[in-house]
Amino acid sequence: MSVGRREFTEDELKELRIAFDLLDRNRDGRVTPSELQFMLGKLGIPLKDEMVLRLLRSASPSGNELLNESEFVTWVKKIQSLLPEEVEDDTSKDLIAAFRVFDVERRGYVTKNELRAAMEMIGEPVTETQLNDFIRSATTDKDGRVNYEEFARQFT
Repeated sequence: MSVGRREFTEDELKELRIAFDLLDRNRDGRVTPSELQFMLGKLGIPLKDEMVLRLLRSASPSGNELLNESEFVTWVKKIQSLLPEEVEDDTSKDLIAAFRVFDVERRGYVTKNELRAAMEMIGEPVTETQLNDFIRSATTDKDGRVNYEEFARQFT
């Protein structure tokens, strides 16, 4: 039985894999409570330990407190299915705000170096491979820069 409104596209799955890799700080193939709590804290969503544990237990089919990539994708799909359609307007506003964080010079696009600097600023250093993967999957005109439309498409 499928959870959610629709299946993820290949591009969406790629982006979810990148998101999982960012969460999995020690690269062991599993997201732990401390890794999830760290990322949520960096995003301005401080949660108590017990809430993080409950989130992970509910996301994991075995009920343990570890989440592999497949479980993460299923969890995101489940969350997506719970969101009302109207969230898209709020999502657009949030995406514009997020894009502006990256687009420091207000040029209408972000470069790989700006993405790297922004991620490091929030305590999430990324590898060269992760940056290249994001740029490659985001840019439709392959100019090495991500404009707002390309950025938004990665998260919608």
